[in-house]
Amino acid sequence: MATQTTNGIQITVQPSYQAAYSRPAQHRYIFAYEITIQNNSKETVQLLRRHWFIWDANGHVREVEGEGVIGQQPVLPPGGKHRYASWCDLSTGIGKMHGAFEMVNVLDNSTFKAIIPTFFLIAPIRLN
Repeated sequence: MATQTTNGIQITVQPSYQAAYSRPAQHRYIFAYEITIQNNSKETVQLLRRHWFIWDANGHVREVEGEGVIGQQPVLPPGGKHRYASWCDLSTGIGKMHGAFEMVNVLDNSTFKAIIPTFFLIAPIRLN
């Protein structure tokens, strides 16, 4: 698990390897991750966009950008929380991800990036 707080927005990530969907012989490793976004600030904020960097063990990097998360742009009042799950595939059994969510303060329309901490994707079969 990895956690980071930016401007009172706490991002926690819990990754997991999905053996049932992975095909190591075909170089296809599937990882799920659950993201929890907790608003510990005194302002209401909305998540507008996501920006990810996904690395595999061969040094290949994918960059993913888009609006919201899984089709949503959640509004988080002070103390509010939003949780969602997603996944990614790698061609290697080891990798990492990190990124940022673009957030807006709904009171004054100021934007900022809430950092998504680096987290590691490791298939247990690669630990031997």
